[in-house]
Amino acid sequence: MESKHDLITLPNGKTIKVETGLFIKNAFVESVDKKQFETINPSTGKVITNVAEASSKDVDLAVEAATEAFYNVWRFVDGKERGRLLNKLADLIERDLEELAALESFDNGQTLSTAKFIDVGLSIDCYRYFAGWTDKIHGKVIDTETSKFAYTRHEPIGVCAAIIPWNFPILMQSWKMAPALACGNTIILKPSELTPLGALKIAALCKEAGFPEGVVNVLNGPGPITGAAIAMHMKIDKLSFTGSNATGRSLLKAASESNLKQVSLELGGKSPNIIFADSNLDQAIKWAHMGIFFNHGQCCTAGSRVYVQDSVYDEFLTKFKAFTESNKIGDPFEEDTYQGPQISQTQFDRIMRYIECGKEEGATLLTGGERHGDQGYFIKPTIFTDVNEKMTIMQEEIFGPVVAISKFSTVEEVIEKAHLTKFGLAAAVFTNDLTKAIKLSNELRAGTVWVNCYNLVNSRLPFGGYKESGTGRDLSKYALDQYTQIKTVQINLESHT
Repeated sequence: MESKHDLITLPNGKTIKVETGLFIKNAFVESVDKKQFETINPSTGKVITNVAEASSKDVDLAVEAATEAFYNVWRFVDGKERGRLLNKLADLIERDLEELAALESFDNGQTLSTAKFIDVGLSIDCYRYFAGWTDKIHGKVIDTETSKFAYTRHEPIGVCAAIIPWNFPILMQSWKMAPALACGNTIILKPSELTPLGALKIAALCKEAGFPEGVVNVLNGPGPITGAAIAMHMKIDKLSFTGSNATGRSLLKAASESNLKQVSLELGGKSPNIIFADSNLDQAIKWAHMGIFFNHGQCCTAGSRVYVQDSVYDEFLTKFKAFTESNKIGDPFEEDTYQGPQISQTQFDRIMRYIECGKEEGATLLTGGERHGDQGYFIKPTIFTDVNEKMTIMQEEIFGPVVAISKFSTVEEVIEKAHLTKFGLAAAVFTNDLTKAIKLSNELRAGTVWVNCYNLVNSRLPFGGYKESGTGRDLSKYALDQYTQIKTVQINLESHT
């Protein structure tokens, strides 16, 4: 049965239509069990609307639709047409940019500028980038013997699933959907149950763009129910996940116990940001601030461990503290707001526990560490000093506006400290010495190293981690490898003579 949509009024006074069903075969439908769950405005803690919750029965229906679409329709659609559809989707997202950004700010708590220029804006670029690859995915002719003709084909995997996080909902959707569709796969996407509304809006735009029935499917629901059913499904060929290490481990286990589906993971981080005395300190302070407090600290690459060379440590602390305390915290719809709310009460409580843990283990609380305001999930930006690598706040991903700042003396010392973590997603180096910059960039065990900047991503550059920060890569040409499989063909020419 088709689901009903809802009308919601945003803080800016605009009323928009939001879909609340599951998106299967180009239709918004109720779940089989008619079950729903609430989605909450993190700025107020109040309910926005109820959306359908997918059970394993709904996963079965979506897989059936995606399988039928792949084998009967989508794999026969040539690259040029797939590219046209992806470009059309990008055009529609651009057309609805303002509405999508407002919806994300309301459902996620992002500042309106972050939603507009990062979450939605970069997703447009991502779809257009991979639209350009659709007719350029090909194999090679390989010279073996004069009597043989051998070549490879890069073919789509089949039915792909993606489970995405809540911190950049529309952008993460594009990171998974764009390469999967470009390579000729069909897809089942599960957005976070905390931020389902943007994904459902993009699903409606996929239908408007002209994607055939069953090529794109969106299932709302909690990880232990909907996500688990996806991970264990015997007819899903590939699973891509962005989120926590604990969930990543459970998904790998589920894949191994079901059909050994291919799995790629982009997991957590505890990224070191290294600031040398020879850097432009004022610029380093601005970038380091953005590195940790951007999107309220809810960023997998967050530079949550800042290492400052001892000769400029005191000056850095004084200026960094002042810069941080100048942030405006509050309504994400207000133009001058830098930091909005954390995503949920659960996440708010988790961050506050880490702050208490930092104090209990002996770190010095320089500023912040408490709630902001009396409603919603706002936390003041928090700075700890006098930390060591054994402390919990230096080892575990907090995913909030909390930074630990430590000092170092030598290059060798800071490299050793930077590596005292199980993660390896990102790192940064601030220095005006090019030789030093290259040395550290080469030695740091991280998937991305920024030099004299932070948190810059581009569709043309691969993104992923070392160590326990994941496997595989999102974005760039390298992402195509995650959504294709290679076939070898050998033809015996002698049989034709």
